[in-house]
Amino acid sequence: MGFFVRVLFVGTTLLLAMGYKQYKDATKPVPIPPLDPKEYWGAGDIKQYKEDTTIKPFKVAYSPEVIEKLRSKLDDPPTLVKPLEGAAFEYGFNSNRLQDILKYWKTSYLNKWNEREAFLNQFPHFKTQIQGLNIHFIHVKPKVPAGTKVLPLILLHGWPGSVREFYEIIPKLTTKSDDKDFVFEVVVPSLPGYGWSQPASKQGLSPLKIAVIMKNLMERIGHQKFYVQGGDWGAIIGNLISTVFQDNVIGVHLNMCGSSGLKSFLKTVVASFAPSQFIEEKYVSHYYPALPKLTYLLAESGYMHIQATKPDTIGTALVGNPVGLAAYILEKFSTWTNPSYRQLPDGGLEKYFTLDSLLDNIMIYYLTDSITTSQRIYYEQFGTGGATMGVDQNPTKVPAGCAKFKYELMNTIDWALRDHFTNLVQSNHFDDGGHFAAMQLPNVLYKDFVKFVVKVEQ
Repeated sequence: MGFFVRVLFVGTTLLLAMGYKQYKDATKPVPIPPLDPKEYWGAGDIKQYKEDTTIKPFKVAYSPEVIEKLRSKLDDPPTLVKPLEGAAFEYGFNSNRLQDILKYWKTSYLNKWNEREAFLNQFPHFKTQIQGLNIHFIHVKPKVPAGTKVLPLILLHGWPGSVREFYEIIPKLTTKSDDKDFVFEVVVPSLPGYGWSQPASKQGLSPLKIAVIMKNLMERIGHQKFYVQGGDWGAIIGNLISTVFQDNVIGVHLNMCGSSGLKSFLKTVVASFAPSQFIEEKYVSHYYPALPKLTYLLAESGYMHIQATKPDTIGTALVGNPVGLAAYILEKFSTWTNPSYRQLPDGGLEKYFTLDSLLDNIMIYYLTDSITTSQRIYYEQFGTGGATMGVDQNPTKVPAGCAKFKYELMNTIDWALRDHFTNLVQSNHFDDGGHFAAMQLPNVLYKDFVKFVVKVEQ
């Protein structure tokens, strides 16, 4: 009997050891691949390319003919299918609500396009050539007395957003105030393939490779060290910048903090059995119960499966099509702001946003024909080009701050984050707010970011 017990003990030990080894192998960070700061993403042969390093002023300007062509498309929209009786946004964008928005767009909004164009031009815009691409960015230098501490900051947007998301927060960051003894010099780029930034002509421009371009942009402007803030793809790219260029980042603040990999997933699962042991009771609902959160994420990620597999196909249906574009983008500003807005006939769009601000964002996509190229980042991350996924599992010593809004698509518990963010100096929860925090709650995001920077600068 003793022999069999010993055999069972040895066998169990071997199985546990094998399992532990497999776990350790599975949770190893993906090695950071060599990154070429001059990797060429433009058209044709790099041998014919000579980079123009000058920074040139840019202005948002479209002819009356372009605007009138848009109006004519809105005057003659396709026949919209009536929503089902009693349906709000459960089946997607409610066509009755869409009719109202299209009417406002072609009349009130386009009638004051000169005013909206001036609004978009209120900050200085520029373009510069980096790695074969003309990169657009807003650059706001604060006007402050000599001796005022000025901190460089790059703000990174995501999809289906744009630089427009940051218009309400930029003045707060660049102006002196009682809550800070510093101001920011703010750089807000359009990601490659978004808005006025040129899209790649070569395959493989993943978030990791975009991180290289963004770091090169900051160096081009003159900043070797800088702060990073971002949400959505901006959070992913900002995270990667702070992982692969740790010596260049003073601090990183994200409103969609995450860490990929098996270890993070397992910690999230373990915590789900006794959440209050890992999170303050009042914030448990930001993360759990797990099944409804997962169900919601699956319900809201259909677009991602399309864009991660056939971005050009869905892009063809949307480019040059203002009606389809509005429905596709605005639906995200409804349900990603608060999932309960699916039950509202108007989608809750004007609870936090104005129609002008929402249409500004759509106009950027429409006027630049960038919807297709903006969606390719999903393929590059999740498709065959996604070999660099998992790089964010590598630990970073950069001071990090996380703003966790209640209705964000997905929040990650600090226990899972700390393996990656080894210097997580701030993690705050908010009882409101969704995916587009900079545009929805600019004051809240601003105050959280400033509190973070104060801690880093101490």
